[in-house]
Amino acid sequence: MVKDAPRLPASWDPAIRDFVDRHPAMLHELANGFDAPIHLLFPERFARNAAAFERTLAEHRVMGRVYYAKKANKARCFVRAAADLGLGVDVASVGEFADALAAGVRGDDLGVSGPAKANPLLRLAVRHSALIAIDSLDELVRLAGIARHCGRVARILLRMQPASPRATRFGLDEASLDAAVALCAEHRSAMVLEGFSFHLSGYSAQARSDQAAIAVRACVSARARDLTPQTVNIGGGFAMSYASASDWADFLTAHRPADYHANKTFDGFYPYHAAGDGAHMLDAVLTAVPEGEARPLAALLSEHGLQLMLEPGRALLDQAGFTLFAVQGVKDRGDYGITTVNGTSFSLSEQWFASEFLPDPELLTAPHEPPRERVPYRACVGGASCLDSDMVTWRKIAFPQRPAPGDLLLYPNTAGYQMDSNESPFHELPLPPKLVVTLDGPRPRWCVDRLSTLSGV
Repeated sequence: MVKDAPRLPASWDPAIRDFVDRHPAMLHELANGFDAPIHLLFPERFARNAAAFERTLAEHRVMGRVYYAKKANKARCFVRAAADLGLGVDVASVGEFADALAAGVRGDDLGVSGPAKANPLLRLAVRHSALIAIDSLDELVRLAGIARHCGRVARILLRMQPASPRATRFGLDEASLDAAVALCAEHRSAMVLEGFSFHLSGYSAQARSDQAAIAVRACVSARARDLTPQTVNIGGGFAMSYASASDWADFLTAHRPADYHANKTFDGFYPYHAAGDGAHMLDAVLTAVPEGEARPLAALLSEHGLQLMLEPGRALLDQAGFTLFAVQGVKDRGDYGITTVNGTSFSLSEQWFASEFLPDPELLTAPHEPPRERVPYRACVGGASCLDSDMVTWRKIAFPQRPAPGDLLLYPNTAGYQMDSNESPFHELPLPPKLVVTLDGPRPRWCVDRLSTLSGV
């Protein structure tokens, strides 16, 4: 039964894989010392991911700017890395704005997104010259009043409703967009239109190229009104691969409801392998010929002197962190077991989407203990709360042996959205601390990440 269990082995950054393999005692010491689930972070990998996006822009001779979408992870170390690298940072709250400033990001390197932004956030953005993505006419009118009151000129993008809006609640439709451009022309003393933005669900490079061309045409039209837009913001949604193509295909073919505790089923999963991911997807966006055009998007941007702005979050965090839980107990349930760990499912946020984080967790047995019998053992993973639905992993994982108290479960590649999007101190359990690991010396070094200026951590 274990032999036929569906697996999804994670892909690994070689340096981080080497760290895990060579320093299991350190991992156990950290997990024991903090007495909680812990997240380990690797900002050096974040920097390499950012460099790949910037290389792609340069290869296509496209003026561009990468903004880190801060919502993907609250850790201060990634925002500090963004500041050091000269990236912008996308924020959507006063707390995120303040934390980015505290990490060294300049106000004019901040992008502010989100629907119907509250006046305190708009005021903060205006005073720090941040770039504000406007989502509605009401918000634009409020912003104009705030800018006049502050005696400043607001920098804005107008967020477009996608050409195929489906059920999105975001963006200005065609009529509202035209009215917003007219307001920008009317209130030049209070705001300057720097361009147009959009965000698409899904991971289609062609769809992003098509919508970007619509934004290019909007810039050209606005220039005819004596405005000076210069930016097209294509948002985020850059795919990320957690596993190989063959392993992902095999998993999709093999898994069945019986492979999950309580025969749990899901409406869908994140695509854990993408043929074009990260900076490769950006390359595909730039080389695609948009609908209605005769040349690639890169050529259109250059022709009109426009810069491309993008807001990857998950893709910048690829391989930039993993999560450790400690095993508290195991009980048998016939042909499988239930492993309980010292945290909850709130620390793997895929459950927020009524789904499952699928890459296989790894069992790290407790060091300095007598060897145990290595008989393959299938087990799902439950959280420490009193809720039946608190399952860290519903799938019955094929472990090489029966987990035991003192062992660790390592969940790979969790930095992008998984760590803290849904975290909660339910049951007064501590929030998992984030530890920043540096691998540039003879021995790994670590320190505690300060999450936020407002958190008291």
